[in-house]
Parts: sequence; C-alpha cells; structure tokens
Amino acid sequence: MFTYTVSVATGKHKFSGTIDYVYLTLVGTERSSDKTLLDKYFFECLARGMVASVDISVKETLGDILLVKLKKEKLLFNDQWYCSCISVTTSSGDCFEFPCYRWIANEKEVVLRDGKGRLPQDKISLLKECRHEELECRQQLFGFDAMLTILDNNG
Repeated sequence: MFTYTVSVATGKHKFSGTIDYVYLTLVGTERSSDKTLLDKYFFECLARGMVASVDISVKETLGDILLVKLKKEKLLFNDQWYCSCISVTTSSGDCFEFPCYRWIANEKEVVLRDGKGRLPQDKISLLKECRHEELECRQQLFGFDAMLTILDNNG
C-alpha cells in the first residue's frame, strides 16, 4: 500500500471557502488514483485560510505526480472556492507542489500541473496534451479566433 498526503490551501480572501463537494485525483507517471472527496469534515475542511490534509492510499505506486485534477460539485447553491495551492507528499518523502491561485466557480474539472518549469521539448506526452488543452481553452476564453477573423477581414 502506498500513501500520498495531500495538503490543500484555501485562500485568505473574503468568501474564499466553500461548503461544496471538492474531489481530487492524483495523476502520476504510472497510473492515477481514484477520485477522493476532500471535505470529509464538512464546513471546516475548505474554510477561508485553512490548509486541509487528506491521505490517499493506493495499492500500487502512482510514480512521480504530474497532475492534480480538481472537480467541485455544488451542494446547495453555486459557491465559489479560492484554491491557493496543493502539495503532495509521497510515502518516501518526495514533495510535489501544484500552484493554483484561482477561483473555482463551476463544475468543470480543473487540471493543475506541478510548479516546475517545463520546456516545450518535454517528452512526457500527458503534459504536452494537458498544455495543448489549456491553450485551446484560453484561446476560446479570450476569443482569439474571433479577433483573428476580424483582423483578417480588415487587413
């Protein structure tokens, strides 16, 4: 059995905490963990300024932790949550940091990469795919396609 200790820091801003269900999945070089509910103490776990810790046990090692997936599901009403960062410590003492520093408002899955700088030439295909999806999402969010169409028509 392998145990990963996950620490989740909620921001200190007003209304940073949440009473919603927040699930976390660890993705490693070998395999992924099952989806784990973070808020096991209800109301206290993800409160403003708190650092919640949960142990995730798996039968086989996940390898180096590459990604953390978060999914927030509403409990009573749509409640935003500000996640500062997540750290994962393996049973062998290795620590992986996943900066977040954002509001999580809807029920879409949020994928966090570790805080290490990565080169475009990185050989881990999972990280390349993750970065590609992130860029596509940002392009849609900021409307780059629409802006390029306008510029092409006026140029």
